Amino acid sequence: MARYTGPSYKKARRVGFSISETGKELARRPYRPGQHGNDRRGKESDYGTQLKEKQKVRFMYGVNERQFKKTFNEAAKMKGVHGTNFLQLLESRLDNIVYRIGFSSTRRGARQLVNHGHVTVNGKKVDIPSYRVKPGDVISLKEKDRNLKVVAEALQKVTKRVEFITYDEGKMEATFVRLPERNELNADINEALIVEFYNK
Repeated sequence: MARYTGPSYKKARRVGFSISETGKELARRPYRPGQHGNDRRGKESDYGTQLKEKQKVRFMYGVNERQFKKTFNEAAKMKGVHGTNFLQLLESRLDNIVYRIGFSSTRRGARQLVNHGHVTVNGKKVDIPSYRVKPGDVISLKEKDRNLKVVAEALQKVTKRVEFITYDEGKMEATFVRLPERNELNADINEALIVEFYNK
């Protein structure tokens, strides 16, 4: 299935969740898109609730269904809580780490930076957005790409970074220190519903 390239605000409104984690998408129109988006609806079924939760997370990380399910199955083989493991694996994607560092103001933009070969991991170019970053890995931009206007603008907007990533402004490089704790991730996600959805 082709990757969705349409308006992200429409997707956010469809699931009633800010996929950029800024809240901007729902600030003006916090209801579903379309002519009847503001109409009242009956009670949602359990399946509908679980499906919406899955779509929220899938849209947020910009992952297609096949990759999403594959990552979910990988998380099942790890020790610990399945849902938390799943979110940690999604957070460890290179495009997400580039976004968390602040090299791009959106995950979609971060994926493009990676795809176009601007990003390095431990000094080597990596152009696969789904590449799994490991604790201790150093993420940076290629020397000639550090003056990119889009990167400079994104870095200017950064007010705070997550604690599981350290950033050296002088070297323009970041270290993925450790896997995130569950309380450091989006509190509006109920990963248990995603586990229930796939385990039916």
